[in-house]
Amino acid sequence: MNQSSSPQSTRNQQQDTHFNRTRASLRQALSWYSNLRRHRNHPSDVELQAALRNELEVLKFTLDKLDQGVVRIAAFGLVSRGKSAVVNALLGQKILETGPLHGVTQWPRSVRWTLGGEGKVQVELIDTPGLDEIQGEARAQMARQVASQADLILFVVAGDITRTEYQALCKLRKSQKPIILVFNKIDLYPEQDRDAIYRQLLQLGTGSSRDRHLQAMLSPEEIVMVAAEPARLQVRVEFPDGKVTYEWETPPPQVDELKQKIFTLLNREGRSLLALNALFQARNAQASIAQKTLALRQSEAEDLIWRFTKYKALVVAVNPIGLLDTVGGTVADLLLIRSLSRLYGLPMTGYEAGKLWRKILISSGGLLLGELGSSALLGLGKSASAVASTVDSVGGLTAYAGTAVAQAGIAGYGSYTVGHAARVYLEQGCTWGPLGPSTVIQEILNQMEPDTILYRLRQELGQQLDT
Repeated sequence: MNQSSSPQSTRNQQQDTHFNRTRASLRQALSWYSNLRRHRNHPSDVELQAALRNELEVLKFTLDKLDQGVVRIAAFGLVSRGKSAVVNALLGQKILETGPLHGVTQWPRSVRWTLGGEGKVQVELIDTPGLDEIQGEARAQMARQVASQADLILFVVAGDITRTEYQALCKLRKSQKPIILVFNKIDLYPEQDRDAIYRQLLQLGTGSSRDRHLQAMLSPEEIVMVAAEPARLQVRVEFPDGKVTYEWETPPPQVDELKQKIFTLLNREGRSLLALNALFQARNAQASIAQKTLALRQSEAEDLIWRFTKYKALVVAVNPIGLLDTVGGTVADLLLIRSLSRLYGLPMTGYEAGKLWRKILISSGGLLLGELGSSALLGLGKSASAVASTVDSVGGLTAYAGTAVAQAGIAGYGSYTVGHAARVYLEQGCTWGPLGPSTVIQEILNQMEPDTILYRLRQELGQQLDT
């Protein structure tokens, strides 16, 4: 018994680790960005605080959602596919309105769902309007917003995939969330037709569909057949006295398989799903903060870069010792990186600044390596000229001046290049670090087991770290 419970116990511990790391990442981000303008060297910037208000609200909302432990499952699909009926069937009671008319659901509506078991994850089911209703752009915006908040998507169809459904499915796929394809209203099809449609739906998960990328999103295990609101049937009723009547009865919903898949998924990786979605939202919010901060601080950053460029060129020019040129230039560039980090208020420790310097050396290639090499060569020449000037004041001074000007130009240009490369790194690298969302995302994805949805999505999810 201990052996059989061990894998689940290990998974629970792993999910707890993912959950706690994510909470720590969000708390660190909120603490940093909520106080970054209170640094004594940079007074409060009202314009910047106003610009970042939405991003900070997203971080707070995401942390609150995480602390509540609520997994959001959103039902999408076209009009009259039975999205509301599927939600009602899962709930076990008719809470959401359904009907034969198009567009019964006019706006997203969420209801809490208590799923069996002793799991720590609560569930919120979200019903959405049909994706093909009027006011298409408004509906599309609604779909994007709901999908971004959802941790799992139920895409409801009622037969063969139409072109509109296929396009909607591809758009929802871009949200990078796990998707379960729900084939509803199977009671309306003869068994042979139902099986044929199911086999066509399976092609979405085998790579034989119109978009081979969908095989990364769907597998046959994520396609379920249900009858959420079966059609009424006429049944024959015989009484003891021989009287026969006919009555209409509504069969019970057939959603047990869907319930079991959702329960298994949440029990196996629900908290990891919740953690990953929170991290992606936090990552996007922090990336937006970096972009806005760099834009609003652009003028100050340019002044800072030029100031370091001139100082470095001047110091290199007047310094007569060649070795100190290379060492001093490196120190000046590291100080420039640190100063830019403080100006923007974006996280950068001294150790990370050193890593940035190495990255810049590699990415800039010949330019900066050429600067260091030329600094060494010209520095030696400048030192020799300084000695020569004590013997021949005119010739030595002329050689010294020429060497100093050339070396100063190389050093200044190199510093200018470093400054602009640092700005790019600070923008793109602000989500990395021991508790950065990109780092924690990578940790979670690398730990997922082969039989999980997140493992099948790992390659595609991981690509987001490079965007």
